[in-house]
Amino acid sequence: MPEIDRTRAIGANVGSFDPVETARRLQPLVRAHADETERGRRLAAPVIEALHSAGLFTMGLSSALGGSETPTLQAIRAIEEVSYADGASGWNVMITFDTAIWAGFLRGASRDLVASMTKPIVTGTLSSPGRIQKADGGYRISGRWKFGSGCQNADVILVGAFLSEGSKPVLGRSGAPQMLQIALRPAEVNILDTWHVTGMRGTGSHDFTVDNLFVSAERALPLNIIEPFERGPLYAFPMLASFAVAKGGVALGIARHAIDAFKEIAHAKVPATRRSALREQPAVQIDLAHAEAIVHSARAFLHQTVEQGWQELVAGRKIPEPLRALIRLAATDCVHRCCDAVDLMYNAAAATAIHESCELERCFRDAHVVGAHIVVQSAMYEVVGRVLLDLPPETAVW
Repeated sequence: MPEIDRTRAIGANVGSFDPVETARRLQPLVRAHADETERGRRLAAPVIEALHSAGLFTMGLSSALGGSETPTLQAIRAIEEVSYADGASGWNVMITFDTAIWAGFLRGASRDLVASMTKPIVTGTLSSPGRIQKADGGYRISGRWKFGSGCQNADVILVGAFLSEGSKPVLGRSGAPQMLQIALRPAEVNILDTWHVTGMRGTGSHDFTVDNLFVSAERALPLNIIEPFERGPLYAFPMLASFAVAKGGVALGIARHAIDAFKEIAHAKVPATRRSALREQPAVQIDLAHAEAIVHSARAFLHQTVEQGWQELVAGRKIPEPLRALIRLAATDCVHRCCDAVDLMYNAAAATAIHESCELERCFRDAHVVGAHIVVQSAMYEVVGRVLLDLPPETAVW
């Protein structure tokens, strides 16, 4: 494992930037614009400006690139606080954390593109990789990528593309098609209006295309998520594990929102067949207690494993494979357990929850979208079980 700069273990700007407190301070503004974000299928302009100005879009960006290089657990907590106000806003903060970490693996001209900007908003996707052809003096890239969360707000968009020469794919040493990574400018992509979905509508996760764009050879690099350019522990943390635990932060925020929204309903609602408020029903009390236990235990498991992994890295050691498996398990279980907690609150509120005017309705839709992401899908339980039984993970998203 490359040597880690331990001085970067507590964040680049720890004295001047508290992302968790910053996120809490912005909750009223984010909540106030949540409906606008939902209707527009992208973050409302005041939310973008506030999150950007506050530095919450650059938590994953290295200090060398102008970011705060926020430790993983602190970033998760900040993502939870934004997601408590609005799941889609929290998702966009999470995506920029993920892809800014990916930027820590860039070298050469793609890294220089990020470095040339002041606190850039970095987004990107590997979903449905495009094609990149060898050409005189560089490459030509074309394709259509899915799930471009926050692409309308981005300063830099990171993508992956399969390398071809003529009509044939170029194979790597393993015999698999070789993939390159590249940093693109927003003007180099065409965003398509495709994000018409059940939940997380405000994330603006549209498809986008690139059509026969010429790029210099220096901008396209072999896909690298193993050997970071940056030397802080944030980048030594396995990248896909970082992606997974950040999803846990989103799920925790949405579940907390659902619980608090239900408490308000339970105090005020008198069911049609009852004479007392909903909160007086024993079944409702039990469901609320179960939801609270689920969220608190999910958060504890996630935070514990992430902190254990971080301490291994700070000590100069690689995260052991069993601990890495527990980190992935904690992230996956957190997302799905939080979804269970939201379901409990949604069902306990009965017909009240089905209305778009009810906060639980959006929490329900958003929570179920988080668990659909490939790094925390329920299939990860099997992968973790394999690793804990000393078998190979047999997945590309480990």
